[in-house]
Amino acid sequence: MKASEVLQRYAKGERDFRRADLRGQSFKGQTLAGADFTDADLRSTNFTDAILTGTTFTRATCGVQKRWIIVQLLLVLLLAALSGVLQGYFGWYIAYYFPKVWEPKYDWNYFTIDVAVTLSYLITIAASFWAIARQGFTTKAAATISLAVAGAGAVAVAVAVAGAVAGAGAVAGAVAGAVAGAGAVAVAVAVAVAVAGAVAGAVAGAGAVAVAGAVAGAVAVAGASLLLGVYCSRQARKGNEKFALLRSLGIAFAAIGGTSFRGADLTGASFVGANLKSTRFHASQQKQTTLTHVCWQDAKNLDKARVGDSILANAAVRQLLVSRDGHGNSKDYVEANLRGANLDGVDLKGANLTWADLSNATLHRADLHHANLREVLAIGTDFTHASLTGACLESWNIDHTTKLDSVDCQYVFLLEQPNPLGSRERRPHDPDQLFASGDFAKLYTKMINVVQVLLRDGMNRAGFAEAFQQLMNEHPDITYDSIQAVERKGKDALVTLEVSETTDKAAVSRSLQAAYEQVRRLEAKVEDLHQLRAADLKEVALAQKAQFFNQLVGGNAMNDRTDRSQTVNIGGNVTGSTVNLGEISGAVTNTINQLPSSPDPAQPGIKELLTQLQAAIEATKELSTEDKKDALEQVQVVAELGQNPQNPEKEGIWRKAVKILKAPIPSLPETATIVKALVDILPAIAKLLSVAV
Repeated sequence: MKASEVLQRYAKGERDFRRADLRGQSFKGQTLAGADFTDADLRSTNFTDAILTGTTFTRATCGVQKRWIIVQLLLVLLLAALSGVLQGYFGWYIAYYFPKVWEPKYDWNYFTIDVAVTLSYLITIAASFWAIARQGFTTKAAATISLAVAGAGAVAVAVAVAGAVAGAGAVAGAVAGAVAGAGAVAVAVAVAVAVAGAVAGAVAGAGAVAVAGAVAGAVAVAGASLLLGVYCSRQARKGNEKFALLRSLGIAFAAIGGTSFRGADLTGASFVGANLKSTRFHASQQKQTTLTHVCWQDAKNLDKARVGDSILANAAVRQLLVSRDGHGNSKDYVEANLRGANLDGVDLKGANLTWADLSNATLHRADLHHANLREVLAIGTDFTHASLTGACLESWNIDHTTKLDSVDCQYVFLLEQPNPLGSRERRPHDPDQLFASGDFAKLYTKMINVVQVLLRDGMNRAGFAEAFQQLMNEHPDITYDSIQAVERKGKDALVTLEVSETTDKAAVSRSLQAAYEQVRRLEAKVEDLHQLRAADLKEVALAQKAQFFNQLVGGNAMNDRTDRSQTVNIGGNVTGSTVNLGEISGAVTNTINQLPSSPDPAQPGIKELLTQLQAAIEATKELSTEDKKDALEQVQVVAELGQNPQNPEKEGIWRKAVKILKAPIPSLPETATIVKALVDILPAIAKLLSVAV
């Protein structure tokens, strides 16, 4: 079938080109997206710069037509013959000159020069062969050869020529052996031609003098060079990194005239079971070859394709994409480039993917049980229906584009190595507890859509209120309800804000920190602002800016809430209608007493825990009376929740109560009674109420 016929049928809407014979046809720059070339013969077909998104090449035969194999064979024979002639000259030189120094009538005036040159040849060739055999085609081998040349001293020029001659012979033999398309017969013929060329060169150089010695020397040198070439070619085919350059040369040589996908867009294409020997996937000069989400399952001879610097350049990655099996701790994909890879259904149980790049990869139904995903880059990665139970997710990099839909996960670890307490930070924390269906996605979706801002040296509450007001002005989608938590971190305060998926998190963090630092500088003269109540942050921030600062600089902050009608002094004194703590304390006690007592004295229930919390609040000297009242009100709310644990709004009520209870913590010393009580008691109450801390 001709290319023109395929394009005409494609333009009419036909997509089925299965079993078509398209050898040698050109589709350069054409669009064949979604076409089906299953079982087609595509040898020497040109798809350079074509649009092939979603195209199927299942079991297609790619590679080189017979006419191109003949061309390759002729090139190999030419290279081998050239190698033989060069080596023949060297063999003739040794056979002709070196024995002359031992003749009785030899002119000793030339002894030093002849011997020095000959020995320099031998030393340089020996060093070159040894360096190539031990160190391959690497910079180390080049350095060794350079040292040998430099050591030749006065005859460096002649030695360099000798090195070039022998090196050309060895490389020629090695490339001839590495060419996958030439086959064993071609290599055998190449060896014969090289030896024949060496003999012919030696005889031609020697003439009627010392023919036998010249032939012997030529054969010896040619044999040594070709043996080295065979050894190098075998190492290259085995994947020895020292001979990677030689392997690349061999593959490039074998791909001459082969099927070409250079610069093509192969997004979503399928090469399941295709024979890809001598196929070109490396980039064209105009654009890169797009291999995103290409399926390589069971592809044949992909290691003999020319893949450039794509993800297929890594042998381990290439094997994974073909076999779909990366099971076990022995499978090491540390720092592997799997960007855009199709890993659907791949078995990666226990695999080490530390620092791997999984960006835009698809892992539908992939098995990642106990895999190490520490610090992987998973932006835009699709984990839909993947199994992540027992995986290590320490510092993995995800964002809102990462798909975690229907992930099968019972528990994960947030640390690769145990911390000083022997914990790998299992989630859920309780070793007897497992994630319910959908819990994992909810947990990490919530973690993705938050911004955390660290405020140094504690929180200046009034300054934070003003800074947060500025933040809301700059980002209208952020409100006071976006504040999820304010936590004490040593001397600092960590503010957690919930944001939308499309929010620029870096911009939010920078804006809040910049505004907060600016306000702190403006309020440097105001002291003890930590006495401002956390519950009044919203009202303070919503006050007029001029009035707010005038009140602060004047030394008082007015709280005009009509339901309490009170004035709070910067020093913490309360005037106006003073709060009656005894009244609220009694009400809280009555509500707690309505809860049932724990049947086990060693295991306190909600009633006992709330009683301890109430006592801790009332005993904390660092809390103002208003803060104590607010905290006790929330204790009463939790006690009422304990009486009705089936309340459908339980989660929201609990989160609000915890937020208010924790609000004063950033301004309190770590030794405050309430600080330790909240850390110990709240998780225990949350577990009894079956809510999140």
